[in-house]
Amino acid sequence: MKKILILAAGAVMAASAALADPLLGTAWKTEVDDGSYAHIRMAPCDGKICGVIERTFNAQGEYKSPNLGKVLVINMVPQGDGRYEGKVWRPSNDKVYLGRMAVVGDTIELKGCVVGGLICSSQTWTKLD
Repeated sequence: MKKILILAAGAVMAASAALADPLLGTAWKTEVDDGSYAHIRMAPCDGKICGVIERTFNAQGEYKSPNLGKVLVINMVPQGDGRYEGKVWRPSNDKVYLGRMAVVGDTIELKGCVVGGLICSSQTWTKLD
C-alpha cells in the first residue's frame, strides 16, 4: 500500500510540474513565413509538448488554412532553463526538422535545423495570452 501511495504522489508531482511549464496552454504568434503566420497552442502530448496550429492569417486577414489543427511543434522535451528539444514541421515545404526552442520572457526563440543541427533557420514567436 505504501508503495502505491508513493507512486501516486510521484505521478501527481510530475503532472503538477508539467502544468507549471510556461509553454502549456499558451498561444504563440509565429513570424510571417511565405506570406502567412499562425497562432500555435502548446499542449501536452505523450509526456512531451506539442504545438498545434489554432488560427492562420495572411495579408488579407484570418483564413481557413488546410493546416488548421495540425501539429507544428512536435514532441518537445524540456532540457531545463526554458530550453526544449524535439522537432518542428514547416508547412510551406512539408518538411520536419530537428527543433530547438528557448522561452525568453514573452517570446520563444525557435530553430529548425538540418545536418545534425549545423544549419538552422530561426523564428521568434510572441506570446498571445
